[in-house]
Amino acid sequence: MKDDPRRHPLRDAHTDITTAEAIPDTPQSRAPAYRLAFTDADFMCRDDLRPVRLQLELLKPELLMEEQGIKSTIVLFGGARIPEPSKKHTARTKTLAELSHFYDETREFARLMTLKSLESGGKEDVIVTGGGPGVMEAGNRGAVDAGGHSIGLNIVLPFEQAPNEYVTPALCFNFHYFGIRKMHFLMRAKAICVFPGGFGTMDELFESLTLIQTGRMQRVPFLLFGRAFWEKIINWEALADAGTISAEDLDLFRFVESAEEAMKLIENWEPGPARDRMPGR
Repeated sequence: MKDDPRRHPLRDAHTDITTAEAIPDTPQSRAPAYRLAFTDADFMCRDDLRPVRLQLELLKPELLMEEQGIKSTIVLFGGARIPEPSKKHTARTKTLAELSHFYDETREFARLMTLKSLESGGKEDVIVTGGGPGVMEAGNRGAVDAGGHSIGLNIVLPFEQAPNEYVTPALCFNFHYFGIRKMHFLMRAKAICVFPGGFGTMDELFESLTLIQTGRMQRVPFLLFGRAFWEKIINWEALADAGTISAEDLDLFRFVESAEEAMKLIENWEPGPARDRMPGR
C-alpha cells in the first residue's frame, strides 16, 4: 500500500474500465445504457452534459499546468497567416509579405522572455500562444531557441489547425469552447502582446482590453506590436473623440516595434490594481 499513489482505499476507475472491457458479450453488456458514464462518448456529448464538458475543459489544462509548475504566462496573440521572412514570397498579399518581419520579432521576443524565465526556474513568464501557424508558431519557436518550454492552446476548427511543431508536447492543449480557451489565456497572464492579425486576433485583443478597462482584470503590460498597422486598422482617437471610450482608456496599452523595446517596457512597467471606476461615466 505504501507504493499506491491514491489517497483512498477504494477501487480505482482505470481498473473498472479494464474489467468492463473484458465482460462477456451479451445483449445487455452491448447496450449503451450499460457503458460506464465517464467512458461513454455518446453520453458525454449530449446537450444536457454541456455544463460538465465546460467544467472538464477548464479543469484539464488547469491541473496539467499545475503539475508542470506553471505559475505565470506571457500571452502572445497574432495572425496565423503571417509567414516567416524566408517564405514571404508565399504570402497571399503584399501586405502579409511586408508584415513577415513580425514573425522574427515575435520569435526574438519569445526567445528573450524565455531566457529571462529560465533564470528563475522556467515556471514564471512562460510563453503561451494559440498553438497554430504564423505568429503563434514564431512564439513557440522562440521559446525552443532559448532552450525552454512553451504552451499552445489549440482549438478544433473545421479545417487544418494542427499544433505547430514547436509547442512543448506536455503543454499542448486542444479546446472545443472558445470561451474556456480565452480564460486559460488570461488566468496566469503577466503581460499581453498583440501582433498584427485578423478577426481572431482582434477578438482576443478587445476581449482582454475590455476586461482591463472595466476592472474585471488587473492592469498588466498590454503591448501592440506595429503602430502603423494598428492605427491603420483601428482609429483609436476617433473612439475617444466620440466618447465611446475615454481618453484615459488609450493609456491602457502601448505601441512597440521591436522585441527589445517590448522587453524594456515589461521590465519597467509599474503594476497597477484593477480599476474601481469607469473614467468618462
